[in-house]
Formats: sequence, structure tokens, C-alpha cells
Amino acid sequence: MAIVLDHQLREQIPRDNREFPITYFRDELAALPGRAGPLHWHPEFELATALSGTLDYQVGEEHLTLRAGDSIFVNGNLLHGIRQTDGEAAEPMPNVVFSGAVIASELSAIHQKYIRPILTCDSLPYVIFRGACPEHREVNHLIHEVYRAMEERGDCYEMTVQRSLGLVFAYLFQNLGSLPRSQASRIRITAQIRLRQMLSYIYEHYRESVTLEEIAGAANIGRSEAGRCFHTYMGCSPVEALIRHRLGVAEGLLRETALPLHEIAFECGFRSVGYFGRRFRRIYGCTPSEYRILGK
Repeated sequence: MAIVLDHQLREQIPRDNREFPITYFRDELAALPGRAGPLHWHPEFELATALSGTLDYQVGEEHLTLRAGDSIFVNGNLLHGIRQTDGEAAEPMPNVVFSGAVIASELSAIHQKYIRPILTCDSLPYVIFRGACPEHREVNHLIHEVYRAMEERGDCYEMTVQRSLGLVFAYLFQNLGSLPRSQASRIRITAQIRLRQMLSYIYEHYRESVTLEEIAGAANIGRSEAGRCFHTYMGCSPVEALIRHRLGVAEGLLRETALPLHEIAFECGFRSVGYFGRRFRRIYGCTPSEYRILGK
């Protein structure tokens, strides 16, 4: 299942049962162009694991390398994205997105005492559990127990999930004072909000002629500050982010439709088919026509 975002970059997470607010994914990378997911956010927590390949997991402005066997906990309300960095085929990447209410009601003493301190910890945007670290072996086992229960959905699987996640949070709470901290992601939350606003504008208006001033104006900031936000989080300029998004949409249309190239170019905001072809080749290593013929 591909990552689906609303106009504010919030991931739209389907749930079969809102009484048990957790969703399990495994093969998201296969549905993502270039095996890379866009920056997005959600108020829920996230746990994800690199099974066999290497992943670049971006949280805020930090890029974190997950190798086979490593898992990551991502706190709520943070911009994050994912990219597979090796291997020819998309690797399975089990992950769960869940509310703390899976463990205990938000009004309960358990939630207030053990879960809320983690959710509101400004210096704990993420925690990595290394597969090669003996101290993390039990936590990684618990995380895999959650994946197994969510995938098999056997008798009382909800209780297995609740118990395992509860023990993961017990570990986080008990080690809160000694876990590695990263100040930047939370301290720069204003920059993240601005980036959300500007990317939202790009996603809504990419078919049109969009200027740098309009992108910056979506966040009520100047062009220079807009450039700093994009370079910090995405490593490119606002205009380059616009072009990349247009190319990503075009790649999907090439795979899924029989539209002529000039119509795809126009639909994606390119006014020159030649320029569209040159930029597409720079990113995907072939022309749009070749890409369609190869059936990538």
C-alpha cells in the first residue's frame, strides 16, 4: 500500500477497527517510486524494521541508516520519510503506526504516567534499536512479536500486541534518562510546520505555473527562509522539490496510463516536452518513452 497524504502531508492511515488503533504494513516500499516515501507525518507513534536491506530513515532533518536487523521508534507529529538504499528489488519493511491508546486509554493513569512523557519529550524524536546490540535484543524481539501478531491475527492477537508494545514503552520509560537525545527535530518544529505548508502548496498546485514567491508565501516567509527550510530537510531548493514532485507524478502516469507524453508533461506542470524529457532522464536514467517500453 502506497503512502497516501492529505493536503497537510498527514498520512491517511486506514484502520479496520478504530477501537484498536494500530495499522500494520509490510510491503510499502514496493509501491513507492524509486523505493522512497515522501516526507509525511502523523500524530501516532511508528515502529519500523530493516529486514535484509539498508534503509535511509529521515526523521526531521536527520538521516539515519538502518541496516538489516535494526528497528526504529519514531515519536508522534514528526516529519519523516524512508528510502531503500541498496538491492535491486524492493525489500519488505514491516512497520506499525499506532496510538498510545493501544496500550492504555488516554485518560488512564498508565497513559499519563508512562506514555505521555515519551510523546511530549522534546529531545526524543526517535530511538534506534540495533540488531547487533545485545542490550536491544529483547526490544527487537518484542517488536517482531507485534509484527507477527498483526500479520497472523490469531486468537487474542490484540492482547499480544498490547502486551508487547507495553513492554517496549516500559523500556523507553525506564531508560528515558539515558537514551541518546537529538534536540534538533523538536526545537525546529516551526521549520517543519513551514515545510509542511510549502510542500502542501506544491502538491496542490504542481500542475500550474508555480513561482518561488508563491511557495514561500504559503508559509508566510521570504524566499531565503524558504530555501533554508528545503535545503535543511530535503537537500534541494523549493523549485527543485516542485520539479521532483512533478516527475514523480509523471512516473506514475507512465506506468499506469497510455496517455501521450505531451499530455503527461502538461498534466504534470511541464510546458515543454523536451525539458520534461531531459529532467526525467536525469532522475530515472532513461527517457520517458524508454521508461514506458521497459515497463519499469
